[in-house]
Amino acid sequence: MSVSQSSGASSSSSSSKRETDEDKKNSQPLIPGLPEEIAELCLTYLPYPYIALVRSVSASWNKAIISPAFSLYRKSLSLYLPHLFVFAVHKSTAKIQWQAMDLRSGRWFVLPPMPCPKAVCPKSFACTSIPRQGKIFVLGGMLSDTETPMRSTLIYRTLTNQWSLASPMLTARSFCASGNINGKIVAVGRSGSNIGESITAAECYDPENDTWTELAKLRMGLARYDSAVVGHKMYVTEGWTWPFRSSPKGGVYDSQRDTWQMMSDKMREGWTGISVVLDGRLFVISEHGDCPMKLYMPGSDKWQYVGGDKLPRGVMQRPFAVSGVEGRIFVASSGLNVAIGRIYDEADGKCCAEWEVVCAPKAFKEFDPFSCQVLYA
Repeated sequence: MSVSQSSGASSSSSSSKRETDEDKKNSQPLIPGLPEEIAELCLTYLPYPYIALVRSVSASWNKAIISPAFSLYRKSLSLYLPHLFVFAVHKSTAKIQWQAMDLRSGRWFVLPPMPCPKAVCPKSFACTSIPRQGKIFVLGGMLSDTETPMRSTLIYRTLTNQWSLASPMLTARSFCASGNINGKIVAVGRSGSNIGESITAAECYDPENDTWTELAKLRMGLARYDSAVVGHKMYVTEGWTWPFRSSPKGGVYDSQRDTWQMMSDKMREGWTGISVVLDGRLFVISEHGDCPMKLYMPGSDKWQYVGGDKLPRGVMQRPFAVSGVEGRIFVASSGLNVAIGRIYDEADGKCCAEWEVVCAPKAFKEFDPFSCQVLYA
């Protein structure tokens, strides 16, 4: 046998030995003394965020948890429960901190830091999510030291409790709008290469293929955004600010036709605050007075005030961030107190709300919410 043949045989033997050792390592029982199916059931009942933490216990635990079968099994047992994720900003230091609250216990968890530059303007990002997949998308942003918009796409996954970088946007943008239309992430407008520049470009991210594609352009640039997705349409508004000084502008994107239309006068003029979509209905919590909540009635193109309890303004101080799921609206306020509103319809068809408040720990009193998302974890 030649030297090269001998070397090759030795290398092959070493490789086979490493593979055998790895196989043995991965084939270790999940929990010694328990049948594998019972051990797997124990792992599926671990609450978020401990699932991500226990991946480091052993190679066999990591292999079981990251497998698609694990996620499917948890879903079949209805173990994915809603959690509230809040993008919080420290009032004096502008420090960014993502928090997650277990809606059953009221317990808070701190998420790992986002992989972004330190010198950023927190409110320049756009945030949206795919709740059932447990994913948050943070788009764009602006470098605060140079006022340069960014193309970044950051994704958080509850299964791994980690952030990752995805393909960058086609256009650098800050203070833009974003939304989830049937599992595709749409980014719209605002600032381009200069902070005062409004751009009309829109684009769409496909999480399955990690690709961005261009969409039809906006008909106008908007100065300040709120946005909401209802069905296959995304509504983008300049939004009223208090005190009311100018008439807002607004556009409607139809994803089935890839077209933009002007928002109706009554819809845009009644959009006086932050929006949330619940069970296909568009609500707005106004930013003035006692912050009344309204429901948009598409058939009559009117806004209807929501009855029942009013938002508990005694403990809920602006600014607000809002999200909703399963008949409940979640409003995070300054200090990260959370008001949970149950939405119901009375016999006469009038929409009403009843509220309860979950007060945050005192350690959060210097934080303001910028965005909140409800994810299943």
